[in-house]
Parts: sequence; C-alpha cells; structure tokens
Amino acid sequence: MRISRVKDCRIVDLPIVQTESGSITSLNNSIDIPFNIKRVYYLYDVPNQADRGAHAHKELQQLIVAVSGSFTITLFDGFENMTFILNQPNQGLLLVPGIWRELNGFSGGGICLVLASHEYQESDYIRDYHDYLEFKK
Repeated sequence: MRISRVKDCRIVDLPIVQTESGSITSLNNSIDIPFNIKRVYYLYDVPNQADRGAHAHKELQQLIVAVSGSFTITLFDGFENMTFILNQPNQGLLLVPGIWRELNGFSGGGICLVLASHEYQESDYIRDYHDYLEFKK
C-alpha cells in the first residue's frame, strides 16, 4: 500500500461556463477528476458551525465541493495537518485514500457535495482515531 500524505490532496479548479443567465459546472469521469465516479452524496441542513467527518478511508478517493456556502476541512496523515476552506462551487478538494478528515465551520445553508470513487462499503471506513493511527504505522 502506498503511503498517502496530506500533500497528495489538492484543490482542483473545476470547469465553469458563465453566461448572463448563470453559471454551470459539469464533471466528466477520469477527465475533470482522476477517477470514475461510483457514488454521489451531499450534506445539507448541517447546523451552523457543526462538525462532520472524523474518519478516513482505506481505498476511497473523493472530490469534495462546497456547492453552496462554506466549510473547513482539516486533514491529517499521521504526521502533518493541512486545512482548506471550501467556499467556491467551481473548486473541489481532491482527497486520496488514507487521510483523516474533519469538516467543520459550516455556514448557514452550506451544502457539501461529495463525489466518490467507490460505492459505499463500511469496511473501507476507519472511524476510530486510534485505529487510524495504527493503520498509518
């Protein structure tokens, strides 16, 4: 297994078409993001300033987008932390497997869209922080 680091995660500028009647962003598998999308979900009605996440994935890659409002994502790889503020619907945070993430600071009306490389599989989740630290050894 390749050792993933927070430095492997990055902000991705998504394609945007702006017109007088509004803007549109569309994504194509393996073109605009480096994986095929197998699952899409979104978080909404998150209470103002509530926390979400607090887990890692063994294999799953994700692209996380603030399609409305804003929130903060703090990443940890067992050695280093990195924090990103997502607040633009035409930017996403690309997450590689093996990174602990915590989402917080949701603005009122914030919507977090997640595009995932795999279908939901509970066995891919690491939900306990101490188990995560063992996984990273």
